This record gives sequence, structure tokens and C-alpha cells, in this order.
Amino acid sequence: MEKAKVYFTKEVSPEAIIKVYEKLGVSLTGNVAVKLHSGEKGNQNYLRPEFVRPIVDKVNGTVVECNTAYDGARDTTEKHKKLMEEHGWIKYFNVDIMDSEGPDKVIEISNGKVIKKNYVGKNIDHYDSMLVLSHFKGHPMGGYGGALKQLSIGVASGYGKRYIHCAGKEDGTFDDMFQVDHLKFLEAMADAASSIHNYFKGNIVYINVMCNMSVDCDCCAVAEDPCMKDIGILASLDPIAIDTACLDLVYNSNDSGRDHLVERIESKNGKHTVESALELGFGTDQYELINIDEE
Repeated sequence: MEKAKVYFTKEVSPEAIIKVYEKLGVSLTGNVAVKLHSGEKGNQNYLRPEFVRPIVDKVNGTVVECNTAYDGARDTTEKHKKLMEEHGWIKYFNVDIMDSEGPDKVIEISNGKVIKKNYVGKNIDHYDSMLVLSHFKGHPMGGYGGALKQLSIGVASGYGKRYIHCAGKEDGTFDDMFQVDHLKFLEAMADAASSIHNYFKGNIVYINVMCNMSVDCDCCAVAEDPCMKDIGILASLDPIAIDTACLDLVYNSNDSGRDHLVERIESKNGKHTVESALELGFGTDQYELINIDEE
């Protein structure tokens, strides 16, 4: 497989997101879903709506989310919509909680290693293309959060999230989510990610923003403050390549907080998600990092 192109800029700004997107030379068409993390109540690190507004407006997108599998401010549609209003998403964008009404859409994963189906919000059928706009950072279970997590846990319905966490246990409970074999959970994430990438194949773009990098996810109501300085913004058509490039940028950093984030990634075997995704063949970890600041 030839190397994937990953465009990079050190600039972290709304304008820089548009710059890296335009370098891809593609145009998302039809009804465009913009999958991002709207932020748990109390979280201080998530990307704010004002920051992403220019790119969402450029693609004429609808901000899409799905309910969570854990208790909090986003586990029901009613609470989720209220929080998205509090966080300013509804002020600027059309917002769609894709699993707000059942039943879920089931996407088959014929070559899945751990799960053979993915439960997602049925409103995914309303969209012709998707922009996966991820805030790259650590994660208390996945080790790190980037494009692959956004594709899998992010797009899954509330039930689907629990199904992935429980490695395909149909009657899995919230407690089961923390009892399953950890590597199987990471492999299930890769399975689910492959199904969404293939669902939108040829009509999906990935942007990772490396700022506010805490060891914790935007899903944490109480998250650690960022431990590393901002690195930049990346864009690619390959979700495996873009996550690999972000991981490499962290590992190769001289930042004083680098070791803290690396410890989180490694303690949770975060790279295993990338390894499992590679086995499924929907992307590559071989990439060409193109620094647009030098052009």
C-alpha cells in the first residue's frame, strides 16, 4: 500500500483547520455529517464551537453526536440536547443526536476480529459524507483518543458504545464495560471504526487537532489539565495514518509533559487499536507528513 498523505501545520486556529482541509483536494458533498466531541459537562479541554465554526460552515455540515453509555449529562437525548445548548453548539449549528430515536442501525462487519456488527444511530442514513473532526488527547481507557476512537465509540449509539466496550456482549451492562478483556475492547473499537470508514468510503475526511492535550478525554467531567503544549493540526483521508502521525509527533516531542501522556498511552496499550485497525486493511500506518507551513 502506498504511503498516505497527512497534511500538517503547527498553527492552531480556525483558519488553519480550513488550510489543512483544502490541501486534501477533496470536497465533501451532499448532506455532510461533522462528527466531533461536544464535551462532557464540567470538561475544560474540548474544542469549542467558535473554534470549529469556520470549517463546519465551509462544508455546510450538521454537527452529529450520539448518546453515551455511562451516567452523566449526555446519556439521554433530553440531557444531551440541553448540554449541547449550554455549550453553544445549537447556537451556531444544526445538531443531530443520531440515536435520539430507535431502533439503531446495524452495520455488518464481515471481517471483524471481535465484533461482527456495529450499532449506530439510525440517522447516519441521512448523510452522504462525513468530516471526522477529532481532538487528539489521552484517554483513561483507550490510552489516546483520535480519529479511530471518534469513528468507533463516537459514532456508535448509546447501546452500541456499551456493545463495543463489552467486546460484543449483547446483554452487557455498565459494570461489564470495565470487566472485559482490555485488548478485546481495543480490537472491537478497530472493528467498529472500519465499518464507519467503509460506510462512507471515498466521502470521509479526517482532521485531528493536537491542542489542550490532557491524559484524559473530553468525556471526563473532571479531567486533568493539558500536560503538553499544542503541536498543531493534521488532515488526511486515512484514519490509521493520521492517528499514527499524531502518536509519532507525541513520541518525538521534547515537551516536558510528553512522558506523562506517553505513560497514559502505553499503560492502556493505546497503539493496539492502530495495530488491530491495520489488520483489517482499511488504512495504513505508512504516511508522508507534509508540513504546509514550509510551502
